Amino acid sequence: MASMNSGAGRRLVDVQSAGRRTGAAAVLNIGEVLALLCADFPSVTASKIRFYEEKGLITPQRTPAGYRQFRESDVERLRFVLGLQRDHYLPLKVIREYLDAIDQGLTPANLPPGVSVAPRMVSEELARELKSKSRRLTVEQLRSESGVSAELLDTMMSYGLVDYREGTFDDHAVRIAQACTALAAHGLEPRHLRPFQAAAEREFGLVERVVAPLSSRKDGTSAVRAAEAAREVAELCLSLHSSLVQAKIAAMEAP
Repeated sequence: MASMNSGAGRRLVDVQSAGRRTGAAAVLNIGEVLALLCADFPSVTASKIRFYEEKGLITPQRTPAGYRQFRESDVERLRFVLGLQRDHYLPLKVIREYLDAIDQGLTPANLPPGVSVAPRMVSEELARELKSKSRRLTVEQLRSESGVSAELLDTMMSYGLVDYREGTFDDHAVRIAQACTALAAHGLEPRHLRPFQAAAEREFGLVERVVAPLSSRKDGTSAVRAAEAAREVAELCLSLHSSLVQAKIAAMEAP
């Protein structure tokens, strides 16, 4: 694919090079693709990815049940499209022309400044990302990766702030522990954070209500759409929450 040397400075895979490589390629679902992209492109949503698919910018494979399967070349195409839209405000028609040229093994004409075409190997990186999504961590692993103290972790567990089952934690516990550690430095203890847990449960209830009609269906395709809708609604809830808090902070700063 291609590499973006502007903005986020992300390199992109040449699709022909990706096709010639040997070895098992990582396969991701749409939620895992969003997880990989959201740090650089916070506004990306499942709906936007589906829109790009409708426009032919990406062509993820489908399982017999209708599940989308994204490979490394799909992820890098998305980075390419999102980067050009964000950094250069290019219309999709022009981006599609660039992609068509790349698919033919050509260097697109009139690329914006700072954008070039170069191969990149990312299979192992994506495989590690996939592995991390389903891993379970011991107490020692969680403390090592997050820097949380034993005392603070015990308190977090007592307030149900982390998922602790059968002696292990899920991967989300790392970021939760990091946030709790940083907040503790500001004098906010786990007992002060219970409203966040309650808010998360209420927001999850809203997500469940939205996707309930799809979740009640028994076919595999509906289950996929329900999962995608749940992630999108959750992202919107988080965005709304963040904006409301930022608005309150801005009001404090107003004269």
